[in-house]
Amino acid sequence: MRVEGTVALVTGGASGLGAATVRELLGAGGRAMILDRPQSDGAALARELGRDAAFAGADVTSDAEVAAAVEQTIERFGAVHINVNCAGTGAAMKTTSKAGPMPLEIFAKVIEINLIGTFNVLRLCAARMAKNAPTRDGERGVIINTASVAAFDGQIGQAAYSASKGSVVAMTLPIARDLATLGIRVCTIAPGTFDTPMLALLPDTQRQALAAQIPFPPRLGQPREFAALARHIVENAMLNGETIRLDGALRMPPR
Repeated sequence: MRVEGTVALVTGGASGLGAATVRELLGAGGRAMILDRPQSDGAALARELGRDAAFAGADVTSDAEVAAAVEQTIERFGAVHINVNCAGTGAAMKTTSKAGPMPLEIFAKVIEINLIGTFNVLRLCAARMAKNAPTRDGERGVIINTASVAAFDGQIGQAAYSASKGSVVAMTLPIARDLATLGIRVCTIAPGTFDTPMLALLPDTQRQALAAQIPFPPRLGQPREFAALARHIVENAMLNGETIRLDGALRMPPR
């Protein structure tokens, strides 16, 4: 599917991987709805990018709010062809420790945002994509989810995060199969250690230590590299039902 002329809905689109993806798709001639929390910088980013971008404040776990954001996208741009899901959260906590077991609500919240939120958005986008006129190759839409290398190499304290991202990986193929007859492809990107706003909060020494773990290139990944892969997935019709690690050959140690 050519990006030019398409419309994307990007969750977590106000910053980090999501914002880079919005910029990449607009640069290729697409338009984008930035879906992020109401208190995010999404509105400011949309103003900066101009008429080809808009902002919808929504909680990805809310049926009603996401449905309204999808309708807002249709009203503004006429369709939804691409859905990139970058919204997510994390929690670093051992299953049990001297303080006692991990509070169940912390585990549940990570699952709710990373897994249920991703499925909530993609199911609603897929329902609208199914109404698109097919391209010459029969494509009606492309969905790209974000997992993590923690889905495969979860570290100490990452039980909740790894479970949520592992589940995103696990549902990629069955959803791709579900949507195949509609001409909608589904892929997942599993990034390694990327230079995002969350990582920017760490001291420089910790950032350097994380970068040193990556075999090559020995640096943190850049959001533009995630965005470039997302664009390639959109444009390469044979990529479907696959999870792609984007990590510089990183394999995470236990801690």
